[in-house]
Amino acid sequence: MSGGGANQLVMIVLMIGVFYFFMIRPQMKKQKELKKFREGLKAGDKIVTIGGIHGKILEISENTVLIQSEGTKLRVEKAAVSSAMEDTLQAK
Repeated sequence: MSGGGANQLVMIVLMIGVFYFFMIRPQMKKQKELKKFREGLKAGDKIVTIGGIHGKILEISENTVLIQSEGTKLRVEKAAVSSAMEDTLQAK
């Protein structure tokens, strides 16, 4: 009877391992890459915020970023920057 309990324990450990490698580990890697991206921001970079605002970085402080968007200046948290924007106007 103790063999059945050992099989269940092995299955639980395998399920936790699969869950870690397919769910937790990729998410941690993505967060680390996003943090590295935000730390590498500099004035002049074109960005998109998590709210969908496109702008150009004018100034960076410890926790905030001053961006210019359509003639308006906005100060947003660094955590609100989601990605870099490709400059599609130069391609034309």
